[in-house]
This record gives sequence, structure tokens and C-alpha cells, in this order.
Amino acid sequence: MKPKHIILIRHGESEANIDRYLFGKVPDYTIELTAKGQQQAREAGKALKTLVGNESIYFYVSPFWRARSTFEGVVSTFERSQFNYREEPRLREQEWGYLRCNEDFDKICRERKEYGTFYYRIPGGEAGTDVYDRINDLLGSMYRDFEDENYPSHCVLVTHGLTIRLFLMRFFHMTVEEFETMESPGNCSLVILERQDNESYILKTEIPKSNQVLRYSRPIRI
Repeated sequence: MKPKHIILIRHGESEANIDRYLFGKVPDYTIELTAKGQQQAREAGKALKTLVGNESIYFYVSPFWRARSTFEGVVSTFERSQFNYREEPRLREQEWGYLRCNEDFDKICRERKEYGTFYYRIPGGEAGTDVYDRINDLLGSMYRDFEDENYPSHCVLVTHGLTIRLFLMRFFHMTVEEFETMESPGNCSLVILERQDNESYILKTEIPKSNQVLRYSRPIRI
């Protein structure tokens, strides 16, 4: 039986959410939560507890430190016997490559916006397509996990904004154009997928939409 819910949680407010140029000074994976981000993680844990009650949970956690700290804050609400977890590198955020000066960082952000997030490859890093492929592979592992008759009642992924958008794109078979209209959910908001009687899932959470006009868009016309 598949879990009742698949829940995606973006990490809490991080130091780089306050100073985006931090990406050029320290390795991305070492960026930590702010005090506000730590409080957001605890509040997300309370919201999750309201949703799942005393039922069992399995967490997949990005290895980036801001995601680890978010996981620690979320599970502070729960008894240790209620959940299991594993660190899952495929849930890491898009790789930005080597450290850069502020000017180079601004240039990449501008080019990425103009070119399209899904296809733009960050020099020395990843394109959105690479993250999509990671998520595709992860889903295969998750569905094998679901085959275990003792799998917990709820599945939670603690990860990053772009990764959540690409997970939804892959899971619900969205087009590239549909993906590009999505914005990342807020820090520590719960994105809830709920299982239906026919074993399929529906998205219960409204995802923010971008008002940006796509520079390149070519839907299939049949």
C-alpha cells in the first residue's frame, strides 16, 4: 500500500535567503538556517503533527546542512519511535559549481531567467534537467520502498525549492512550460500529495505561480 501522503518540505529560511552572495563565499552545502529558519522548522513540525497524528512517517532528507537542520527542527515535535529516516543525496539542490564573485553570480541569475530555468546549465554546475533526472531515479527507489508491507503511513521529503518544483513536474507529468510557471513554495511550507482510492495522488497544496512572461514557449499543438 502506498503511503497516505507524500509531503514535500522546503528548508527553512537560510543565511543565503538573506544574503544571496553567500553562495560565492562558502560551499553551498554548508549554508545553515537563520534563527527564523529554525523556528519555521519547528512550526512545520507542528503542522505535520496535526496532519499525521500518531501515525508512522518515513523521511528522506537532503544532505545539505540547511535541510538537515530543518529535519531536526521538524522531528523535534515527534517521539523518536514514530519515524525513521535516511539521508538522500538525490534530493540536494541544483549544483551551482565553484565559488564566484558577485558580478558573475548576477550574470548567471540573469542568463538563467532569460534562457529558462529547466534548460539553462550553470557553468561548472547543473541544469534543471539534471535535477529532473535525479528525481526520476529517486522515484524509482521510493516506489520500491513502498512495496514493503511495513512501510510507514506517510512519506516526507525535506529538500529545496527548485527540487520540489521538479519533483512535482516529474510526478504529475507536467510540461516544461508548466514547470516554468511555478514558483518555489515558501520556506518550511508543506506541499501535500494525498493518495486517492484508486492509488493515484492529487496535489492538495496550491503552488505559487510566476507572473513572468516566458521568453521561449512552444507547447505541443495537435
